[in-house]
Amino acid sequence: MDVSFVGEVIEWRGPAPYLFVPVSDQAAEEVAQWARFSYGWGCIPVTATIGHTRWPTSLMPKDGQYLVPVRVAVQRTEGVGLGDTVRVRLDLRFER
Repeated sequence: MDVSFVGEVIEWRGPAPYLFVPVSDQAAEEVAQWARFSYGWGCIPVTATIGHTRWPTSLMPKDGQYLVPVRVAVQRTEGVGLGDTVRVRLDLRFER
């Protein structure tokens, strides 16, 4: 299942130097169906895409929502920075 949404890039005191994009409320409803695939702490494995860059990651639960970690390599490749608005596509058929 693919889920797509637009969100603002934020900073959070998580694993530096990542930035994050909160999953929209509408997309989170769809993502919640996949919570049973969590591998611990509520994290859900996904493949994320911003622009032309696709990478394996995990949605992180925080305060009743999910955050998409945006790696530095993705930030640089796609020119993404704090406060930017980006379209994120999540592939929930994640396989490592």
